[in-house]
Order: sequence, then C-alpha cells, then structure tokens
Amino acid sequence: MVAHVATAAYLGLEARAVEVQVQVAPGVPAFVVVGLPDKAVAESRERVRAAMSAIGLALPPKRITVNLSPADLPKEGSHYDLPIALGLLGAMGVIDAETLSEYLVVGELGLDGRVTGSPGVLLAALHASSRDLGLICPYEQGAEAAWAGNVDVLAAPDLLALLNHFKGSTTLAPPERGEIEPPVAGPDLKQVKGQETAKRALEIAAAGGHNMLMSGPPGSGKSLMASCLPGILPELTSGEALEVSMVASVAGSLDAGRLVRNRPYRAPHHSASMAALVGGGLKVRPGEVSLAHLGVLFLDELPEFQRQVLDSLRQPLETGTVSVARANAHVTFPARVQLVAAMNPCRCGHLGDAALACSRAPKCAADYQAKISRPLLDRIDLHVDVEAVSASDLTLPPPAEGSAEVAARVAAAREIQLARYADHDVRTNCEADGDLLDSVATPDEPGRNLLAQAAEAMRLTARGYSRVLRVARTIADLAGSEGVGRVHVAEALSYRRQPPRN
Repeated sequence: MVAHVATAAYLGLEARAVEVQVQVAPGVPAFVVVGLPDKAVAESRERVRAAMSAIGLALPPKRITVNLSPADLPKEGSHYDLPIALGLLGAMGVIDAETLSEYLVVGELGLDGRVTGSPGVLLAALHASSRDLGLICPYEQGAEAAWAGNVDVLAAPDLLALLNHFKGSTTLAPPERGEIEPPVAGPDLKQVKGQETAKRALEIAAAGGHNMLMSGPPGSGKSLMASCLPGILPELTSGEALEVSMVASVAGSLDAGRLVRNRPYRAPHHSASMAALVGGGLKVRPGEVSLAHLGVLFLDELPEFQRQVLDSLRQPLETGTVSVARANAHVTFPARVQLVAAMNPCRCGHLGDAALACSRAPKCAADYQAKISRPLLDRIDLHVDVEAVSASDLTLPPPAEGSAEVAARVAAAREIQLARYADHDVRTNCEADGDLLDSVATPDEPGRNLLAQAAEAMRLTARGYSRVLRVARTIADLAGSEGVGRVHVAEALSYRRQPPRN
C-alpha cells in the first residue's frame, strides 16, 4: 500500500508543493528516503523510528520506501519528519489515508514523539490555503499558522495527540491567532543636540523612503540619528506586516506567532560576509538586506565593510529583490529596504580639525572614501556632512520638536504618495521611475533650468538625475506643494554629492 501526504519545500518566500509517498512492501527490512533529500531529511528516518517507538508502535519488518516528489526538487529542513511519520502510519493502516489527503503537513519530530517547531510555517499555511487544504503543524506555531486566514489548522503538541485526534478519542482545538507585536519605543530625536541639517535630511529620507549617507567625525550623533529613523516611519500596513512576517517565518525568528508590525531595523557589524548581508550559504537563507525588508538597514563604519560585500547591495537597492543562484536552486527574497549608512570622513575621523587630524590628511581621506565604489554611492539619494557636536551644543536644552512631530509630517507626506500611486505598484517616491517619475516629478521651468545646469556641473548620471527628481518630489510633498519648484530642486541638489573617482 502507498500513502500520500502533502507538504511543502521552501524556495525563498515561495512554497512549492511536495508529495510524500510512503510504501510498505515485503522484502528485506529497510527504511529508505529518496527524492533529493539533504542531510536533515535523510536523518528523519531515525527521528521517525524513535518517535513511533515512543508512542508504542514498532515499524513493520518490511521494506519502507519514502519518495519525496518531485524527485528533482531539493528537499531541505527538518519539517519533513511529521509528514513522513503520518504517511508511514497511513501505509500501516493506523490512520485513514483519505483523511490525510485533506491536509498539508509540516513539523519536526523529537525522539519522544513531540512535534517541535520548524521555520516557514506561515508560508506553508498560506500555501495550504491556496490549495484548499488544512494544515497540520507544531502546537507552538499554531498561532503563526492561524494568520493565514481561512485554513483549518491542527496544531499538535505530539504525535500521540494527533493520532488520538484522527481516531476520535480527543479533539485538538483550533489555535487562536497570535498577538500583534507590541510597539517598541526607540530613541527620540529630542535626544539629538544640534545637527538640524542632518535631522532635516532624516525627515526627507523617512517621507520618501530614500537612502541616506551621513559622514562626520566620531561622536557626532550619526548612529543615534539612524536609530531614530524607525520611530518616525509610519506603521506597517496589514499587507506589509504579512510580507515582513513571512520573511521572519522563513528565517525562524517569528516569536510566538506574533505578527510583525514594527519596521525592521537591522545593523550588521562591518565584518559581515556577503552571504550574511544579501543571503545565501550552503542552505540558502535570507540575509540582512531581506530581514530588513520594508524597514531600515543601517551600515555603520561603511568603508570598513569589504568592498565586494558592499557592491553586492547594488542590485537589491535598485530592484528591491535579492536573487541567489545556486547550481541546484534559484532563490529570490524581497529586499525593499531603506539604506542608512554612516562613516567617518577619514580613517582617524578628524579631517578638517587641525588639532586632531593625522599627518596624512587630506590624502588619507581620499584613500578611505575610495573604498566605497561610485556605483554604490550613486544609489544613495541623500549625502549629509554631520558636524562635530560642540560643548555649547551639549549644554542646550532638548529641542522642542521630537520624533512625534516629525512622524506626523512624514505620515502626511506618505498619505499624499499613497493617493498618488494608488493605481501603480509603487509605495513611495523612491520607487517611482521612468514615465511615472516624469509625470509626477517634472519641475517647473526655473527648476528644470537649475537641474540642467547642476547635472552638467556635477556630472550627474542618469540614475543620479532621477534620484534628484525623487528627492525633490518628496521635499515638495513635505511642503504640501502640488508641483515641484526651483526651491525643492535646489534643496535636493544640496544633498547630492559628486562621488569620488576610483
């Protein structure tokens, strides 16, 4: 007899249908798993054997063959344990095989028969809903699966409870949806003394979703201002929250089934590898740029990152996705992030201060800044020089305006963009391009003349020209202006720095 159980394989944020076929046939006793399994899947034989023994069942002295179909699709992860175990119980006649055909099954088995959590349950639940199937998953992830909506979820604490449910001895109660992640209070802009230009640029970046680079001496408040950015960004919409939660589910970081509502904020150390930053590895996992999807990716000490690692961000920043190609798989993760970077102007950090600068200035600054490629700098909309904080600045009282006031203006600008791009697959000004950008951001005649002169003088690339238009459109939105004028273009150009030649 052959039993069939539905499960899923994860490729990025896509769940692919996989059928677990289990056959118990006469022959030399053996337990074989085929269908391109990885090490974790191959080891499921021992976990399934031990779990069956824990509930008082012994494997029949026959040849047990488990086929994971389609056979040419790589199978990775421990979530195949439970579907293999249920398929085996169906083939042995312990569970009705027809009942199993109504569910998609994921979950890892412990040696004592417990069903333990595994990454990607939210993706599996959404996939099951699209196929009009129910879902069997670990008890601890039932709250996560319930967010998928109209899907019958059986959240089992152990294999015995699941067996009793199918036998009718007991009933597993449907899980409740997990709580919405509580808001996290971060630093407030009132903590920043001085730095009015940088705070204005931060507001523009938040309003339009623009990338930003702050350059200044140590202790000038660059990291503090970057950490204030999530506090002035609008809350995730329900659709965006689901996108972010799906990435967290695949990464195995969705806590207690809570739906993510806070904007992600990721700040990897400059020793991060390419796989850690953009994703990859032996088993392809999302990197920092995907874990920060629809949030903020903060790169402190930007020139200290390996140049090759930084250049790997160029394509994700442009397209909003990361494609990781391997010989046996091609995986795509979302990566619509807002990049905020900080750097010292030179290695010693005190360029321009005669009392503190090193003896190699200004050559050391040119060498240090040249570690960042021009194409990457071209993808950053706002370049801000942050001045050192003076003693007189530190003695000033906290500013009257903090994150709450700035967040209100940012929210108003985002509402304007939401209405403007309602008929387009665009969220903010930074995503507008081509004819759409021309139609919404073309400045008036004085503005066009100024932009044409600046493009020639600053040697703006086509990409740089478009990014100036996007920033000008955001500045106009903050001012409540329907059109883009010369003053908006002028301010946008003030944040555009001519990248160094490498």
